[in-house]
Amino acid sequence: MSALSPEDEASLQSMVRQLFQSVKERLANAPSAECAEEIMLHLEETDEHFHNYELVKYLRHYIKSSLGSVIEEETEKCTFAQSQGEGLGYDTLVQRVTKRTRESKEYTEMMHSLKNSMMAVVETLLNKFEEDQAKNREMQKKNVHDQHSGRFTDNCSDSDSSFNQSYTFMNQEQLQQIAEQLDPGQPEEVRKEAMQTLCSAPPSDVLNCECWNILHKNLTHSLADPDSAFTEKILRFYAKTFSSSPLSMAREVYTSLAKHLELSFLSRESQKLLSAGIDITNPDTIRMLKKIRLLNDYQKEAPSFWIRHPEKYMEEIVDSTLSLLSVTQESSLPTSQMLQSPVIFLAMIDTKAVWFKKWMHAHYSRTVVLRLLKKDYTSLISAAIDQCFFYFESSQSAADEQVKSTPRQHCGTKQKTFYTRRELHYLYFVHSVSLLGRLLIYKHGRELFPIKVKTRKEKVSLSDLVVLFTHIMLYCANGPKGVGEYTGSYSPAGLAMEVLRMLCDRKECASACLYTGAVLDALLSPIRKLLDGKKVHKNCDETTLIYIADILARIASIEGGLSLLLYGRKLDSSSESIIGAHTIAKFTKKLLHEDIHALSESDMLPALKGSFIFVCRQMYHTCEGLQVLLRYQLHECIAEAWRKTIVVSERTPTPVAGGASLASGCQEAQGAMIWEETLLDNLLNFAATPKGLLLLQQTGAINECVTYMFSRFTKKLQVSRCEKFGYGVMVTQVAATAPGALALQRSGFIQALLTDLWAVLECGRDDVRVIHPKPTPVDPIDRSCQKPFLSLVNVLSSYPAVCELLGGQDLPSKDEYSLREVPTSFADIFDRLVIINSVAKINSLFNYEQSHIFGLRLLSVLCCNLDTLLLLESQYNICEVLLNSQKENVLEPSTDLENVIIDSLSVERNHVLVRINVIGGPRERILPPRSLIQSNDPYPWPMCSSYPVPKCYVPEIPANDSLTQDNEFFKFLSSKNADAKNGWLEKCRKLFCKTLKTKPESLSGAVCGELLDRYVLLLSEVPSNRVFICSEFKDEDVQNETLPAVQHLGVKMVIRYGKHLNLLSNSTEQDLIELLKKCEKFLRQQRALPNTTLRYLKGSYSGHDWFASSVFLIMSGDSEKALAFLLKFFSLLPSAYLWLPRLHISRHLPAEIAESGIHPIYFCTAHYIEMLMKIEVPLVFSAFRMSGFTPSQICQHWLSQCFWNYLDWPDICHYIAVCILLGTDYQVYMCIAIFKHLQQEILQHTQTQDLQVYLKEESIQGFHVADYLEYMETLEQKHRPMVLQEMKNFTLKVK
Repeated sequence: MSALSPEDEASLQSMVRQLFQSVKERLANAPSAECAEEIMLHLEETDEHFHNYELVKYLRHYIKSSLGSVIEEETEKCTFAQSQGEGLGYDTLVQRVTKRTRESKEYTEMMHSLKNSMMAVVETLLNKFEEDQAKNREMQKKNVHDQHSGRFTDNCSDSDSSFNQSYTFMNQEQLQQIAEQLDPGQPEEVRKEAMQTLCSAPPSDVLNCECWNILHKNLTHSLADPDSAFTEKILRFYAKTFSSSPLSMAREVYTSLAKHLELSFLSRESQKLLSAGIDITNPDTIRMLKKIRLLNDYQKEAPSFWIRHPEKYMEEIVDSTLSLLSVTQESSLPTSQMLQSPVIFLAMIDTKAVWFKKWMHAHYSRTVVLRLLKKDYTSLISAAIDQCFFYFESSQSAADEQVKSTPRQHCGTKQKTFYTRRELHYLYFVHSVSLLGRLLIYKHGRELFPIKVKTRKEKVSLSDLVVLFTHIMLYCANGPKGVGEYTGSYSPAGLAMEVLRMLCDRKECASACLYTGAVLDALLSPIRKLLDGKKVHKNCDETTLIYIADILARIASIEGGLSLLLYGRKLDSSSESIIGAHTIAKFTKKLLHEDIHALSESDMLPALKGSFIFVCRQMYHTCEGLQVLLRYQLHECIAEAWRKTIVVSERTPTPVAGGASLASGCQEAQGAMIWEETLLDNLLNFAATPKGLLLLQQTGAINECVTYMFSRFTKKLQVSRCEKFGYGVMVTQVAATAPGALALQRSGFIQALLTDLWAVLECGRDDVRVIHPKPTPVDPIDRSCQKPFLSLVNVLSSYPAVCELLGGQDLPSKDEYSLREVPTSFADIFDRLVIINSVAKINSLFNYEQSHIFGLRLLSVLCCNLDTLLLLESQYNICEVLLNSQKENVLEPSTDLENVIIDSLSVERNHVLVRINVIGGPRERILPPRSLIQSNDPYPWPMCSSYPVPKCYVPEIPANDSLTQDNEFFKFLSSKNADAKNGWLEKCRKLFCKTLKTKPESLSGAVCGELLDRYVLLLSEVPSNRVFICSEFKDEDVQNETLPAVQHLGVKMVIRYGKHLNLLSNSTEQDLIELLKKCEKFLRQQRALPNTTLRYLKGSYSGHDWFASSVFLIMSGDSEKALAFLLKFFSLLPSAYLWLPRLHISRHLPAEIAESGIHPIYFCTAHYIEMLMKIEVPLVFSAFRMSGFTPSQICQHWLSQCFWNYLDWPDICHYIAVCILLGTDYQVYMCIAIFKHLQQEILQHTQTQDLQVYLKEESIQGFHVADYLEYMETLEQKHRPMVLQEMKNFTLKVK
């Protein structure tokens, strides 16, 4: 900075001047120089715009560049000293770094240089100020002397201007005289002097004068004067008019200039062919370019202000412009014969049609432009299309010609002065592509098609034009392959690529232009040739293939484009449908195997692989896309490539410093690391769907993928450029399974989540100084804790994840806790926030009440999953802990346990205790509210402080014995029917559907039990219905068998619920225990020995058998009858999806699936639920995506516990009966029906950002299976061929 260049000094002067202009008034009001100095010294404190001044920005940048390295070095030294035991606080650290920086040599040199430079700038400004003052004094004297002449001069000069501009004010007589003097018949000297005088007059006075029409006419005629100096003055006057006059005045000047140019090009002299090209040193060409340039400058400026004026003014400008550009466009000459035309000159000046882009940007002007184009100037569009066709065809016919010229590409510093005819054709081509691309974006622009083009027999349709752009991208030059080729942003392939990208990024536009069979066929043509081993066009190289992949990925990212790729669309009635997904998947698979000879030696092969994997990823990260691509086993191909990359990376020697190969070695290592991350990223996206997560787990790379996801998640990066959301949905999807939850824990994600939670809940970050204390939270879970709370709910939503992360984990339960001790596991969180049963735990919390309520709310959500509730109760005795806390929270003088103090904690505990002890659907239990009411008794609900819970929470359920003589179904079941088994089964199904729609209450209780028992008996006797081969069960003594604690607690819960429903009379807990033991013994015979470390797969099924318990209640507590039913049911397909322990590490599953710990109810049922939701209830599907929660999570929750706590008992019976009688796929349709029923509530809770809490805590109010049976039947008609077949064949080893 010590040696300032003239440009830097001028820039600094401008910055200083800006600063003083901003505080000019404050300095002027200062009573003394000392006060003015104080104002400047304290400017940062008093001026809110201080940091926006350019001088301040400049000084900040200068200091950073001069002292940045010094500050970083000193900070590292102090930090190192701190780590060695020298305790430095934040303030002390800043002070020490500041002191050492100011003592450094760099600081001294910077201050010296800055002082010298600023002194020079200020001295220059002072000298300039004195000179301006002297000039002003002389000018004032001159004005006084010249007052008698009647001509007044306004000298506009100040220190901010680099030039002085003078205006001469004239009266009407003088302007009339000038208009007459500018007549073409006047002598040349008279006209020149008049023009000189006119240029000194304000444009507004000239345009408003009475003789403007005459003056306007003469000026227009004078533009054709051969004297370049004279026309230059006219153009200067026009430029001044454009810059200082409103649109109402400037439009007349603009239209006159456009009309003059139009007449010039229509004259005989200009109607000549450009046989050689254009020499821009020719005087006539220079004049023409200046006129077009002036016109173009105003074209680009006018849109910023013409909306403030009447539309007719804008319409005049647009009409005159389009009229000018249409000149010579209707010529009968072939396109190769180029005439001098305005559009050629405009293309030389504004090659990429920026003017048209600005005119089309706003609806106000776009409407007028498109209306005029359609009405009068379609020839302009036709000519542009014709030019695109001409360029493409000529470039292909001259493919062997090597010498081409590059427009606007200069070598060295030599300026280009001559444009050949080929270059002019290319400039016009670039202008046409830019104009047409902008036109296609808008609906009314697309309505101009089909359009007649003179070189085509048939009209050019919208699809034809997009296919042309596609061919240009594929078969024209795309990069620097040789000297003189079109390169950079002006390469033809690059231009076409940008247009196609622009179309892809607009949904409606892409749907109209790109989602056609013709466009898809054009894009896939080179890929099909490479697959067939054929030779492709010489310009269709690796770069072009990457362009194709980019366009295909953008197409696949939108629903309509994805459907086109997956299911295809016919080119015409006689052709077959093109399904692009198969072609892309085959090509990608061959690329990964390096099985395409033409590309095997390419240096760009990794980039090409990554581009096409990304296209596949846009498909397989959706349920329907994965369904189509499943046959190609892309997950295995990508995983194999990743494993090879790991091996190569390990074998690559470490570069040695000073070695010749250091740079190349580092570059190779960096390339290998990028390729490895690319493969992991694409593998990770399989986890976006339930079935994809199973495939990812089978590759063995789930831990590495989740670790990679965590690294991007912490940086708050999006999943990809085509994704609008982050990794929230994917984290939730991964956390739904035991291996996924374990991978999250190993990656550090869970520890980071708990650390962030503790930071907002308890202590805050250590490195942030508390200047303004946080407000005391009013809500139990305030906004700062909402996101961590939902993240915890998402991770712990499924029982397999809870079992893996919390199963067998003891609570620390320390005698003393450090205030700086941060929980690192879920067991720690439960110990510190939920199971608060000691004074040490209470004293360890800064915000005891808020933190404990947070823990209780978390416990409430988790316990909605009955398996999770049983696990937590068996390990931590949570009911006992909560009851003891309630007993301790009483008035000390009182001994009445019912006299519990009403506070936020006791109210929350009361809610949780009732929730976990009372089982039932929406009409079978009553949960106490969590809030108080405004009355004398703010909480009229009785507190639960001992067992059993108060009766007011357990409504009476009337006994309903539907097995009567009047029951139609009872008569059908009792009749001795001699029909064949299949005939009886069909009649039973029809009668069941009829009865369920008309009298659903008659299909509950004993009737349902009899129906299921007989139906399953006959169904299992038909060999084709027996999916599983099962060994014979020997009813031996099971007294020596033991059930885990979770099962014992579940038995108590089931018996309590059965008695509440009046379903059990003489049955006892022992009957259900014996049934469960026999089931476990029988299921154990079908299990394989898993080779896994997952806790969830150790031993028997770790949850409670809710289906067997439901059957026990359906059979009215008859354990023998229930067992007989289950043994017959065992061989049928519905048992795989209704009875979860049935396929727990079962031999009927492929080994890799059995050892994954992922149940078919998740990777099959939930997968097709998500797929059908996108079709049937798209708003609900979108709401889940926005919330970060997944439908598969909540469906797995509902189905695993047979809708207990979510539906009333009759509807649970109907659900089981529907799935057995009507088909296993009704399990999918049932969930779709529930989402349809809950659509409004789901949308509402998505807005309030508590969707997952709502779905887990609230029962499904108002839903009845009978009401939605017809809807489920329609779903069956549409989707059964796919859903039921996949449920049969995808996972199970069918006999």
